[in-house]
Amino acid sequence: MTVLKFLFMVVSLIPLIYIRKSWHLVHTLVYLIMFMFILQGVYPYFMVGSGYFMSCDILSWGLVLLSFWICGLMFMASSTVYRSGYYSSFFLFMVLFLLIMLMCTFLSTNLFLFYLFFESSLIPTLFLILGWGYQPERIQAGMYLLFYTLLASLPLLIGIFSIYNQVGSLFMPFMLNEMLGKGDLIIYVALIFAFLVKMPMFLVHLWLPKAHVEAPVSGSMILAGVLLKLGGYGLLRMFMYLSSLGIKFNFVWVGISLVGGSLVSLICLRQTDLKGLVAYSSVAHMGMVIGGLMTMNTWGIMGSFTLMIGHGLCSSGLFCLTNITYERMGSRSLIINKGLMNFMPSMALWWFLLSSSNMAAPPSLNLLGEISLLNSLVGWSWGTMIMLGFLSFLSASYSLYLFSYSQHGKIYSGAYSCSSGFVREFLLLFLHWFPLNLLILKGEAMILWI
Repeated sequence: MTVLKFLFMVVSLIPLIYIRKSWHLVHTLVYLIMFMFILQGVYPYFMVGSGYFMSCDILSWGLVLLSFWICGLMFMASSTVYRSGYYSSFFLFMVLFLLIMLMCTFLSTNLFLFYLFFESSLIPTLFLILGWGYQPERIQAGMYLLFYTLLASLPLLIGIFSIYNQVGSLFMPFMLNEMLGKGDLIIYVALIFAFLVKMPMFLVHLWLPKAHVEAPVSGSMILAGVLLKLGGYGLLRMFMYLSSLGIKFNFVWVGISLVGGSLVSLICLRQTDLKGLVAYSSVAHMGMVIGGLMTMNTWGIMGSFTLMIGHGLCSSGLFCLTNITYERMGSRSLIINKGLMNFMPSMALWWFLLSSSNMAAPPSLNLLGEISLLNSLVGWSWGTMIMLGFLSFLSASYSLYLFSYSQHGKIYSGAYSCSSGFVREFLLLFLHWFPLNLLILKGEAMILWI
């Protein structure tokens, strides 16, 4: 019952959108529910409010908190929707619906319900991209998102039914490792491929940069902040049952992720679109997460969870910064967005702080995650050191490229002389950066949950 009440609280916010000017009311109440959820607390090794429909362990708890946090910040970032009155009530409804779907995904204990909500989170995301996106190509981006994810998820559904056939139940705690020890390669690929596409793994990542570039700022924030984490969460849940098969086959995914991460980092270095650069950097970071997860050792699993939370905050913050610049300059091109240190001096600090967190500089949570993942991958095989070296070096390179190219250089002659940020924008960026660097003081919550 303890977890269900939070779900009911969020559902009960939906009627409030019919009140005129209810934007700030809903925004405040989302944060209020989030703080109540924090106070509920969880223990490692323990499910809180366990039931046949929902329960919450520390893995779910961290990701539900991230969902609440990012959804609250989405309202703050999307003030243009509110000010222009562009279907703002429908926008509120979409964000709340997405939050409900994410909560259900992270909290459900039944594999079929998990699949159902996992897929349902696509619908509001698609509406956000199609309804509030900026460019005419957003329809194509939406189709990419839909077909990549749906096509990869159909085998997952068949895999879940096959588990039901073998075990006789889809209740997660009932399914023991031995039950699926006899599975074959087809079942193994069917069960994890949907999550690899969602992460996204290199080779099936093309939907992500497209979706990001076409999405409004809120769509980019939720995509980078939470929806990519659905893949990691699914893998963490599935490997409880697939460990015997994982030991045989996981080396394939580790190889693809590390080589792919390095290649994507090189693609980052030749991006001229600010949003494209941040989107491709997400693929590189997630490559590292997949690599760590697939080693299936303690360091890897702990590090992947840590980096997922860290990346969710950092990447979302960078998308906010990109949007703030886009609203002033009317373009996201790096060729026009040069010399921003002259144009928006007050934002240069935030560009620096979030770019440095993106390259896993201390004291960000990304550092804790990357150290754990380096440990896990090098412990798994010494050969990974070559690609990990490339990945770490190139990660620092494109973060530095993003910062120095946008902040330094000769300012574009068509721009105004100077511009400043609103208090709302500074608060928005602070609320991304502060938890990202504060959580490292409480690292055991991220690391010792296993």
